[in-house]
Amino acid sequence: MSWFRKIFNEWKTEYNVHQKETRFLQGLKKVPDIGKLPAEIEGDEVNFSHSGHAGDIIYSIPAIYALAKGRKINLYLTLNQPNRDFTKKMRHPNGNVMLTEKSVALFAPLLLAQKDFLRCEAWTGQPIHFDLTLFREFPFDYRMGSIARWYFLTFGINADLGKPWIQVSPDHTFRDAIVLARSSRYRTPGIDYRFLNNFPRLVFVGMPDEYEDMKKQIPSLQYQPVKHFLELASVIAGCRIFIGNQSFPFSLAEALKVTRILEVFPQCPNVVVEGASGYDFCYQPQFEKIVQNLTGL
Repeated sequence: MSWFRKIFNEWKTEYNVHQKETRFLQGLKKVPDIGKLPAEIEGDEVNFSHSGHAGDIIYSIPAIYALAKGRKINLYLTLNQPNRDFTKKMRHPNGNVMLTEKSVALFAPLLLAQKDFLRCEAWTGQPIHFDLTLFREFPFDYRMGSIARWYFLTFGINADLGKPWIQVSPDHTFRDAIVLARSSRYRTPGIDYRFLNNFPRLVFVGMPDEYEDMKKQIPSLQYQPVKHFLELASVIAGCRIFIGNQSFPFSLAEALKVTRILEVFPQCPNVVVEGASGYDFCYQPQFEKIVQNLTGL
């Protein structure tokens, strides 16, 4: 029986690999022709569109700069596209869509403060040079890899992800704080934040219900509401340490390259820490060791 099980397991592994290769090759028959994308763009402005999640937009900025090649940037957000990436149990601030009018209001102050960005508006039919959501047309398993590099794979470009790609003025009133963000999505089993109660100042950014949930583990946790993403980025830029899971606030911490600690979700490890002062974990002892080394707790 053990011999038969060994043969069966080897066959099953080979069959699964073959099936994945077949699906990938079949998917390649339906992908867009990137040769039809504009090789040269007239004028000094480049128009981009994006219809994906907020974090995906932040991770697309290195690709935007690489494609813009020093030209001015207009980013148009396609609103109310169905959100098919989450299960019913994975609550999302925008419900069953990825971007709304509110998303534009939240994004605009941050993006318009960045070098070469001219516009951040809802897409209402403006001509587009590059659709950044094009990566979803290619047969890749988007539960893995690096979100920022999905755009590189799609457009055949590159950028240094170890360097900051957004800049903001830090809010130094948070210089003594550990700032936390932990969405109800992407929570790693077995991770407990209660040991942070030993730290004197802990601040939460994110949704109010997420804050209330984290207070169960950290009663001293303070809540910091923000008006828009520029204000959120300033809080993160000014803090002592940022800790987050694979949700939007961590994309800002990664783009800013602050001292940051990422809770990696094993079922979907598609956020990658790159560059100095970045740490990640998916096991409790390592989490506590990282915090201890950074704070002396």
